[in-house]
Amino acid sequence: MIDIDLDKFEIKNPKCAVEVTSARVFSGKLVPPKQHIFLYSADEWETFLEEWAQFQKTRYHKVVNLGGANDFGIDVAGFYSDKGFNGEWDNFQCKYYKDEPLIPSIAIPEIAKIIWHAHEGNITLPQKYFFFAPKDCGPSLRKLLLDADKLKAKLKLEWDNWCAETITSKKKISLEGEFLKFVENVDYSCFQYKPTGEVIEEHRSTPFFYQRFGGGLPDRPPSDIPPEVPLGHESRYISQLFEAYSDKENINISGRNIADYSKLTNHLGRQREAFFYAESLKAFARDTVPHGTFSSLQEEIYSGVIDVCDDHHPDGFERLKAVSRAADTISLNANGLIQVTKVQDRRGICHQLANVDRLRWITNDE
Repeated sequence: MIDIDLDKFEIKNPKCAVEVTSARVFSGKLVPPKQHIFLYSADEWETFLEEWAQFQKTRYHKVVNLGGANDFGIDVAGFYSDKGFNGEWDNFQCKYYKDEPLIPSIAIPEIAKIIWHAHEGNITLPQKYFFFAPKDCGPSLRKLLLDADKLKAKLKLEWDNWCAETITSKKKISLEGEFLKFVENVDYSCFQYKPTGEVIEEHRSTPFFYQRFGGGLPDRPPSDIPPEVPLGHESRYISQLFEAYSDKENINISGRNIADYSKLTNHLGRQREAFFYAESLKAFARDTVPHGTFSSLQEEIYSGVIDVCDDHHPDGFERLKAVSRAADTISLNANGLIQVTKVQDRRGICHQLANVDRLRWITNDE
């Protein structure tokens, strides 16, 4: 029997290369977005494209999804004007091939299809035509898309093998006559590829990125400083504050005489700062999380404070302070914005609710 010092080869405890945080224990190692996409089903890829198309809406007059039967070889079309196909437009051919990159025998029939339909007058040729897929375009296709002359030559060479019988089920399309002249005159430099990494970065500019890929929300920009003179959209919650101050002091307090009450002046300043914090969070949410996330946060705050607001209080000012304290203690762990939500936001949301009279500091029962 071989004599081996087993102690020498005993497996050691692995080194932990990163700090063990609660987030890492909960969700494990973060998977890069590109790896996420490799795992997508066809349906998930379609949903991802719908999210990505929200970015394209910032660049085009209109973005439509035409993928399906009788789509003329168009998946997602971005139109630069209200002229539709009579104006300039771009096509995004978003092919779902989970296990391999796109290759010429898949892409060239798609090019042939859109050229045929343009020749027939069903559509116009796009200004740009982009291919992309979960595993990108393969090297042979990329080389063709980077050389317009070679792409045209390859299309003509493989027409009978790849294209003639795939454009329409009704007949075989021969490359001859007027159609051949049309094919010769197409600007093949319009056919390009969009790397998956670029698609992911465009998706990052939508409100869906962090929900889909995780990794935590980006840093939140600083809140605006309230201007000395209140803005028009502040009028109702500030009016409610003056009502609460008046109820406390048993005298009418407004912008004209609040300077005589230093504590109330300071309190008003803090409330306006909180309101602007909440407005800043609302704007941040609009760009980083799906629609409805911020309004859901508002509803959670409302549900957490409304019973306190409805309780009996000595005056409106005490009601306001009790509601603010309640807002500070609400558990908001389920909302996607909690990671970036501050105490000022919670109190500011109370003033947003007061701004539309969902919270009232002075009630009719008192």
